[in-house]
Order: sequence, then C-alpha cells, then structure tokens
Amino acid sequence: MGGYLSPLAADEPSEALDLSSEELRGLIFHALAEDLGQGDLTTRVTIPKGVKARGVFQSKQRLVVAGLPIAQKVFEILDPSLEWQGGVEDGAEVESGTPLASVSGAAGSLLAGERVALNFLQHLSGIATFAGRLKEELAGMRAEFLDTRKTTPGLRNLQKYAVRVGGGRNHRLRLDDGILIKGNHLRLVGGIRTAIERARQQRPAGYHVEVEITSLAELDDAIRAGADGVLLDNMTPEEVHECVNRARGRVQLEVSGGIDASNIRAYAETGVDYISVGALTHSAAAVDINFRVTPL
Repeated sequence: MGGYLSPLAADEPSEALDLSSEELRGLIFHALAEDLGQGDLTTRVTIPKGVKARGVFQSKQRLVVAGLPIAQKVFEILDPSLEWQGGVEDGAEVESGTPLASVSGAAGSLLAGERVALNFLQHLSGIATFAGRLKEELAGMRAEFLDTRKTTPGLRNLQKYAVRVGGGRNHRLRLDDGILIKGNHLRLVGGIRTAIERARQQRPAGYHVEVEITSLAELDDAIRAGADGVLLDNMTPEEVHECVNRARGRVQLEVSGGIDASNIRAYAETGVDYISVGALTHSAAAVDINFRVTPL
C-alpha cells in the first residue's frame, strides 16, 4: 500500500474480513485449544449426550456490533453440524436486549464454544462501540479519526476491522504500509531534514513521507524538507491550532497523544486533518453481551 494513510494511500482496506484465511482459522483454532484443553469437563459430567439446544446472543447494553462472523466461524470450526441463524449485521447500533444471532445443535458444542465466541464478540464490539462514540463526537467536523499500531499481538487485523465497522479509519496496518519517521528515527540519523531527505530519495514509488514533530520549529523544518504529512505529538489543542495556522495547508496534519472521547472534538476544532487514537484498540472496554442456551 502506497502512502501513510488515506487519502495519500494508494488504496483502502476493505471493511470485510477474509473468513477463509488461514490466519483467521489458525487464530480461532488456537483460541479454542486454549479454552478447551482436553475437553469441557463440566459439560461432560452434567449434560447427557444427544441433548439439543439453541443459544442466543443478546446485547445487554447499547452497542455497535462487530465480530458476529467470527463468532459464527468459532462454532463452524468446532462443530460443522451446528446451524447458525443470523440476526443483525456487523455495524448495526443496537439497544440493550436486542437478539444478535443464534446457533442450534448439540448442546455440548454450544457450551464448548460459548466463551471463545463471546470473547471475540464482546471485545470487537467494544472497539466498534468506542469508534462509534468518537464518530458521534466528530459529527459535522472535517477531521477524521484513525487507529494506531497499539494493538493486541495476533489480533491486529480483527481490531482494525472493528475500528472500520464503528466508523473509523485505519492508519498503518504494518510497518511496510507506509513511511512514518518518529523520534527514535530522528535521533539515529541526526534530525528532521536528514531523515526526510533520505526517505524521499529512497522511498518506493507512490509512498508519502510523514514525520513526527513536537514543536513549531520542527514543523517549519519538516515543511522545508518536503514532508507530505506531519504528526503533531502530544500537543494541546492550543498548540495544535497554532501549528495549523503555521502550516497553512502545505502539509496534511495528524495529531496524536492522550486523545479520547472527552477531548477529540476540541482537537478537531483546530482544523487538523486526522486524529489518531491509540485507546481505540488498547483500551476499549469489552461490551456486555450474553449467550443464553435453552433446550430444544
């Protein structure tokens, strides 16, 4: 992918997930093995074989749904004979008490997959719900909000999918996705001008160069050196506003550092183009969804 973020990027990540990917199947297999061990002992000693049941996922709070296809895949891998009945779609905003989907078949399989399916669904819906809140806070504003690489190892693709479902946009998916020169790079090469000039000379075709700065002086240096974008790191809204006035549209401006639902609108009102929110993926609280099983 060329660029560091859309619209400078060459393409946009699809909102959909590749449910047939080996990466996703492997993740689900690992999660099931982690939870099941040698089998569901409690179910084995309490539930007679052959009992059939139906389990219903239901929201227990207002939320934005994300992860239903993953929950379905959990049961499909665990027991292909189970029957999934869809309800709402990922991206739907639902009220407390809304049935989301159901699955029917062997009671033992439902109980064995319950926690893994809920773990994915509650976590991803939590991220999508947080993203939905940020989208509401930015209603009517020009700025867009982005996620970061502050993700749970192994879950990045799913977490970034949930951000998109909730109305946000992805920054870099991986380190090969774009050029973002940060403080450690600058200390190693001797400063902003040297880093940007080297990056511009050696970048692959179609890639843009973004650099992280912490002061107005560094903003001036980045613009003079030919940066395509500037990341304003850990600045107050007042400082960001001053940077916007100084830049005068010559570079795209992104801001990051300590931003959440309580202050994102103040940052958007400065006139920046993008607002990165690490809390989207590293601090979003899981939402309350239950899975109620009843006999058939």
